[in-house]
Amino acid sequence: MINTLRQLVLNKKVLLLGFGREGKSTLNALKKAGGYQEIAIADMKEITPPEDNIKVFSGESYQTACKDYDVVFKSPGIVLEKEVLSYSCEITCQTNVFLEKFSNQIIGITGTKGKSTTTTLLYHILSNSGVKSVMCGNIGIPCFDKAEEICEDTKIVFEFSCHQLEYAKKSPHISVLINLFEEHLDHYGTIENYFEAKKKIYRFQNEKDLLLCGVQCDEMLDGVKGRKLTITGGEENADIRVNNGVVNYKNHTLTIPLDEIHLIGEHNFFNIGTVYGISKELGVSDEAFINALKSYTPPPHRLEFCGIYDGISYYDDSISTICETCINAIRAVPKIATVLIGGMDRGIDYSPLVEFLTQNPDAVMNVIFMADSGKRVFEEINAKGMLSDRFKLVNTLEEAVSLSKKITPKGMACVMSPAAASYGIFRDFEERGEKFKELIAK
Repeated sequence: MINTLRQLVLNKKVLLLGFGREGKSTLNALKKAGGYQEIAIADMKEITPPEDNIKVFSGESYQTACKDYDVVFKSPGIVLEKEVLSYSCEITCQTNVFLEKFSNQIIGITGTKGKSTTTTLLYHILSNSGVKSVMCGNIGIPCFDKAEEICEDTKIVFEFSCHQLEYAKKSPHISVLINLFEEHLDHYGTIENYFEAKKKIYRFQNEKDLLLCGVQCDEMLDGVKGRKLTITGGEENADIRVNNGVVNYKNHTLTIPLDEIHLIGEHNFFNIGTVYGISKELGVSDEAFINALKSYTPPPHRLEFCGIYDGISYYDDSISTICETCINAIRAVPKIATVLIGGMDRGIDYSPLVEFLTQNPDAVMNVIFMADSGKRVFEEINAKGMLSDRFKLVNTLEEAVSLSKKITPKGMACVMSPAAASYGIFRDFEERGEKFKELIAK
């Protein structure tokens, strides 16, 4: 890996475009590789130079520095000001370099929702079943940080965001596309552009590779070259079927021990079925799979049970940023009485959530809307003439939690599942989730 990186930057001027977690990881790797002529950093924010010999460009015009460098490592999420092919420099990223070196060992996982649960579950299953593996990617672990742990027989479980895939030139040997829903329109402009970024997970596969995909997105796929396995969480025909807590794949049948695991909801049983299919492809026994599944704890802020306060059970689903995840949360949480919805309004279509809330009054007793997107959904319900005492409108998360404590009956549950991004209100969904936990504990 270090040799690959050295050859890329040998005698060249290198710019790090963005200096967050991945940018700092890239700097560390480049220093180990050596051979470059110069390293500089460009970031919108003010950055203190990590070393005296490293230039820093900051402010609104930070991207103009690209013209003076040979190789630019772009961090995920940074939107280039021009088309990528119009730059005179070579624009790359950790993901591209890592895929070039290790694509045959990578199990790549993406989707609009469920990718972190699927990624961490697969890694937990493999590492507890005697399969040498590492985990990295959008899960919060830059892939360069894991390079030195990888041997020829190591399986690399890699969570890919759309931003990491946007300029990808290779695809993993095993790719997983869980689902596709409207998301990130503030970055991509159109749903087609967003979907196209996600499709890079399989776009460069060959006939020896494997793609697993949910039936929901199967009909959207084009140009699949490798073997394909479809997955369903319902009655549809698919290669992997998850229904009523039972997973069927080829001649294998697995009954999920529902009362002994930490995952709840049909969408999570779908994730289990996906991981089961991959595990069987890699030779994991059913006994090893079940034993590891029982000890798995999902990442925080994903339908996380936070405790019981004054007789009310609270769940943190701060990761929820689209209609479907909120609907799944309402269906999954036992004895749910109250749901908190709202955050940054990115202009997505909220009609599925409006329809679900108005057409299923027995699904949840109280709906508390907050912030910009919450106000918008509240107004859409009002425009349909469907407002009732079930629907409440407040301004902030603090007000929403306070109201939930008053109107949620003891013995019942309250879940925060915002169906909206946190930006502009909180730093990220983690900060929003932690604030929710703080408020319910007061």
